[in-house]
Amino acid sequence: MGAHNYSYVFDFEDQFNENEFNRYMREHWTDSFIYSAVYLIIIFGGKHFMTKRRRFDLRPYLATWSGGLAIFSIFGAIRTVPEIISAITNHSLEYSICDPSYFEGVTSFWCFLFTVSKVLELGDTLFIVLRKQPLIFLHWFHHITVLVYVWYSYPQKMASGRWFMTMNYTVHSIMYSYYALRALRVNIPKWVNMGITFLQLLQMIMGLLINILAYRVLDQGSYCSHSYTNIRYSVLMYCSYFFLFAHFFYTTYVVQKPKQHVKDQ
Repeated sequence: MGAHNYSYVFDFEDQFNENEFNRYMREHWTDSFIYSAVYLIIIFGGKHFMTKRRRFDLRPYLATWSGGLAIFSIFGAIRTVPEIISAITNHSLEYSICDPSYFEGVTSFWCFLFTVSKVLELGDTLFIVLRKQPLIFLHWFHHITVLVYVWYSYPQKMASGRWFMTMNYTVHSIMYSYYALRALRVNIPKWVNMGITFLQLLQMIMGLLINILAYRVLDQGSYCSHSYTNIRYSVLMYCSYFFLFAHFFYTTYVVQKPKQHVKDQ
């Protein structure tokens, strides 16, 4: 099943019931708004609570948290990158953008984990608040918009999700590894941090290109598992991320000395 013939399939991948999870998401995708509202209340309430209190160090916990997400993202990339390569080489670039076959087989399980992980990743911000680090707009805006968009898109089986998911797993595998090493006080060159932000900018550009290609296929009247409405939301989201990350890169590495860590994509 799917575009790639995996040499080994784990039991938990093989036994995953995509239809059941899809039914759940059709009924509950709007819960993402509730999660986002609770998230905003907690982080800004926590920021106010910490105003006159000493910061927590939390380095061992941050290293464990980031390390766990790094391992998760690495495995996600290992299981999804071969599928997207097979989709292109065995079929075509258009197929990889327009056919949602990644909802079958191994990648259906990792798409499920990718979707629910957007709720788990909200926990990143608690470390920023409790450690009294700068909480920039890019960080929390990105978290809630990605969560809502992914939960909104999953029931529609948008074919471009194959690209968005794989790119996200790949970039996060590097980014969370960096966070874990920093929490362990490993001295990492500045260019690594800059490189991660550059990868995030590249991810936004690729996201925009994928949407443009999907739009062209739809406009030609050909089959493409997309909707014009979803493409508009996705383009708006990726454009906002690109400008926010570009501004972050400029103010952090070009105008002044780095004072902030690269923020989650």
